[in-house]
Amino acid sequence: MKKINERLDSLRNLIQSKEFLEGRGLSNEVNIRIFCYDPKDEMMIRCFTDNLITDQSLSCNLIEYNLYKVFISICEDKRIIDKIPVQEEKKGKQFILNQMMRIANNIAFVEKMQYEPHKSGDVILITGVGEAFPFIRVHSLLDAMQPYFSDVPILVMYPGTFDGRCVKLFDKLKPNAYYRAFNII
Repeated sequence: MKKINERLDSLRNLIQSKEFLEGRGLSNEVNIRIFCYDPKDEMMIRCFTDNLITDQSLSCNLIEYNLYKVFISICEDKRIIDKIPVQEEKKGKQFILNQMMRIANNIAFVEKMQYEPHKSGDVILITGVGEAFPFIRVHSLLDAMQPYFSDVPILVMYPGTFDGRCVKLFDKLKPNAYYRAFNII
């Protein structure tokens, strides 16, 4: 297997290619790609994505959605961010988790991520997958995103593995079925 630096260099080139941007070679499937990496490489991945997002020389338009930041924004919109620690202390972690999953659900995430108009060359970059766990799971979010972003390639930076049928966050958690995406590099 290629080293992470080589894979990231290849990824940078690939996301600018006409084939990637147009979803060629996917047999009319949705253009969702997953870049899996070892969770121990998280800081390297963050540095890479930060540099990629600010790179003015790219021939594509990266639109990053860090799932943790989207989650925080949803909580701020609901004006609950300051109440969460108090409620957790009173009612426990499981209560907070249940409430957060109800409030910051897939629909709320998709609403935060929607933008218009979608332009040729746009690429949605999903980051913060591990940071947002357990509040949002990428396999269910991608299902919810499909109807709204079918014309835009989606690239997920995923700290774990995807075998073409299941995603396994951190290579430790129970695998979750997701078959609409493709491994990239």
